[in-house]
Amino acid sequence: MTTTVLLVHAHPETDSFSTAQSAAAARALAAAGHEVDVIDLYADAWQPVLRRDDFPGIDGAFKPQAEQMRAVADGTVDDVVQDQLDRLLAADLLVLSFPMWWFSVPAILKGWIDRVFVMGATFGGEHGLFDEAALAGKDAVLLMTTGGPQDAFGPDGAFGPMDDFVFHIRRGMLEFVGYRVLDPVVTYGPARLDPDEREAALRSVHDTFVEIGEGLTSGSRRRSRRPEPHGGRGASPARAGQ
Repeated sequence: MTTTVLLVHAHPETDSFSTAQSAAAARALAAAGHEVDVIDLYADAWQPVLRRDDFPGIDGAFKPQAEQMRAVADGTVDDVVQDQLDRLLAADLLVLSFPMWWFSVPAILKGWIDRVFVMGATFGGEHGLFDEAALAGKDAVLLMTTGGPQDAFGPDGAFGPMDDFVFHIRRGMLEFVGYRVLDPVVTYGPARLDPDEREAALRSVHDTFVEIGEGLTSGSRRRSRRPEPHGGRGASPARAGQ
């Protein structure tokens, strides 16, 4: 069974480890026979700000969600947003690829979610929330890098458990619109790894996405395994840094 994957990548540096592991994930999924649609937000110069100008004909105060609902009903969603929304709705798996900045997603990716997770099309209106939202039955996974080492994100680490930091993404963004969210795929502190360790980290990412791809092919919705901190086969070397 061929499925469609939408991989949304948010890193400004083409030679970053984050970009290399995003490419490793895409190659693994494509090799498994899936159609992989890649959106590179920085390369595309994505405009992340949800603006009044996106909604012509506003009379009175700008209420973004109300205007999104109206645009969906009237068929007047901004053309650029509609293209991204169509690609989102067509995908069986959403991969959000990004470096963790300030313990969250980069602003450009948050702005993509603000503009593309349109009320009335992904939730609300004819759709409910969570299991009744428009993307129910589809999967999502976070593909991340961090600045800190893995032990800093343990229960007794300097930062605290990773699950605490990704909860607002998992629950408040992805599960909210219906996704079943797989365990995040995280490479911890790639800037601290030597070249051999970075290659091992890329192999681990590749192997994890092979498993995810096999789950899509079989129709089984397995949770992905949590990879070791370094691990993607066939991925090109990346320079130090997230």
